[in-house]
Amino acid sequence: MGGAGLLVSFRAATDNERYFEIAKNLDIFATLFKEVNTYYVDEIPPAKLVKTGIDAMLKSLDPYTNYIPEDDIEDFRTMTTGQYGGIGAVVQKRNNKTVVQAAYEGYPAQKAGLLPGDEILTINGVNVDKKSNADISKLLKGQANSQVKLMVTRYGQDAPVEIAITRDKIQVDNVPYYGMLTPEIGYFQLSGFTVDAGKEVRLAVAKLKEQGAKKLIFDIRDNPGGLLNEAVNISNLFVDKGKDIVSTKGKVSDWNKTYKALDAPLDTQIPIVVITSNRSASASEIVSGVLQDYDRAVLVGERTFGKGLVQATRPLSYNSQLKVTTAKYYIPSGRCIQEIDYSHRADDGTLGKVPDSLRTAFKTLAGRTVYDGGGVAPDVEVVDREIADITRVLLQKSYLFDYATRYRSEHATIAPARQFKLTDADYQKFVDYLKNKDISYSTDAEKALADLTKKVKDEKHYDDVKTELEAMRRKVTVNKANDLLRFKPEIREFLEQEIVSRYYFQKGGIEASFDDDPNILMAQAVLNDAPRYSALLRPGTLEAKARPEAKRSTAGGRQ
Repeated sequence: MGGAGLLVSFRAATDNERYFEIAKNLDIFATLFKEVNTYYVDEIPPAKLVKTGIDAMLKSLDPYTNYIPEDDIEDFRTMTTGQYGGIGAVVQKRNNKTVVQAAYEGYPAQKAGLLPGDEILTINGVNVDKKSNADISKLLKGQANSQVKLMVTRYGQDAPVEIAITRDKIQVDNVPYYGMLTPEIGYFQLSGFTVDAGKEVRLAVAKLKEQGAKKLIFDIRDNPGGLLNEAVNISNLFVDKGKDIVSTKGKVSDWNKTYKALDAPLDTQIPIVVITSNRSASASEIVSGVLQDYDRAVLVGERTFGKGLVQATRPLSYNSQLKVTTAKYYIPSGRCIQEIDYSHRADDGTLGKVPDSLRTAFKTLAGRTVYDGGGVAPDVEVVDREIADITRVLLQKSYLFDYATRYRSEHATIAPARQFKLTDADYQKFVDYLKNKDISYSTDAEKALADLTKKVKDEKHYDDVKTELEAMRRKVTVNKANDLLRFKPEIREFLEQEIVSRYYFQKGGIEASFDDDPNILMAQAVLNDAPRYSALLRPGTLEAKARPEAKRSTAGGRQ
């Protein structure tokens, strides 16, 4: 009894000390702010200064714990619901111009005739020259059925034109595309986890099966995640009712919860390949991890991002909110795939990843070895190819985008998206278009030569190797001059996708990539080889042993 009393007394003292520390530091912050506000040489905007302090404080915890002031609540709501009032277009500042990057098919901007490549001069009479992307977004958004008038200039037209657009409710699709790759293989993309993502996936899979799909490719690349319950709903489509999907564990034990598959599944037998990338995060990792843990799908692509943290929103005063990390999540094998340890920072503030030596082994339902602490590893690795320096420059400087704008104005129609190909003559026209453009860039070889030249000059040996360095520099420069020809297949592929998207919108751009995408080609190969597909999902087979995860040491693992 006495021991218990001492424990209670000690804990109460500790809590009192903690509350005193909180009160003390809040008082220091308040008095400091008053002094700065009174005596700082320039006028201080109070809200901005306090938000800077709050943001810095929360940033020291992790990137996902954020303060959301009242002014930003609408943007936050858009992120979680996928819905906003607007025109359905992507508009960005480029070289001080406001350029339409995309107009979504079926939405007000596209229906009103706004085209990618159009430059917006004014929005409802407001000049946008010096407006930021955020300012322009606010001008374009508004209540459904309200009208916005844009003055735009367009390639091939002499004078600006006014386009009147009636805003509508814009619902960003979680499933931007589904369709048949072959008579037996259906394909769908999942780009987000906002409200009703599970219903969209269910509809897409049902439609694909109606069209004859006997196998599925589920593309979850670059999906940043979203609502936890939608990850549960989507996982539930492919695993039996009653199965554990994900558990959350945090400081507030009352909030700890295990989410189960509550509904009858849509299909537990159809072969599935899930394509992942290193930017597939959070809810994406729950879905791909669940399907891997239950040996329900083969994962193809790259190791996922490694975000195993759960956030909840808490109301604050004055209609603001706090998005705070409350727990870690654990998928059915028991592993947490969080990669970065935010609770331990080095003296300089840097963060470390969970080292391979500390990662723990777990088992899938069939007994395959998987690991925690670093994303979800694919069963078949496809490393995202590096694009050439010349291609990167053409993309960064928007030369591919601008040429597609020109091409669209000169060609009323093109072949269907999956059949469209640029001829050699078409590609030569693009090369000619670039003759007066700045496509200068430094290759890795040039950078290395520049470093070497500097070093030999520093060491006073330049005259000894000057001739050789100049010869190497000439060869590298000649090679670079031929890059438009050398990397023609890659550049043409990107240009074809950009052109196709002008006629067939987002879906057309996706279809144009099918025959060149190494991940999709690998996914098809796996699905078309039934023995290999089956072997990848069974422990002990040569295929399973070749998995990236299987190459790790299993020492110290738990099951």
